Amino acid sequence: MVTRREAAQILDIPLEMAHRHHLPPRLSDAELGELLDNPPAWLVQSKANRTGKRPVWVQLTCAVCGFSEAARPKKWWPEFTYVCCADHAPYEIPGAAAGLVRSEYEGVGSRFVGIVDVAVPEA
Repeated sequence: MVTRREAAQILDIPLEMAHRHHLPPRLSDAELGELLDNPPAWLVQSKANRTGKRPVWVQLTCAVCGFSEAARPKKWWPEFTYVCCADHAPYEIPGAAAGLVRSEYEGVGSRFVGIVDVAVPEA
């Protein structure tokens, strides 16, 4: 058995689409297999409409403790150098390399802080 959310991740569709097309709250392995083997027209169309620019789901994994979750990426998310659970201290993450400046983005996924290291612009 898989949840609707897990099925959406496996099918690579937004959770909202799973709701809209009436996927049940729980699917058996056989039901999920049927969707994968014989996708309905809406699922085929969804995959055909993908531009490939942004993934539907990303896997966020804490650089400190390894906690991981799948999340829908937001438009405002930059390319993160690291993500870590919000309750970890900053010193637990490897420091920024020489010549790089670090920025932090709170509110990534359910519990993460995104870390971005970028080169310092030359004056």
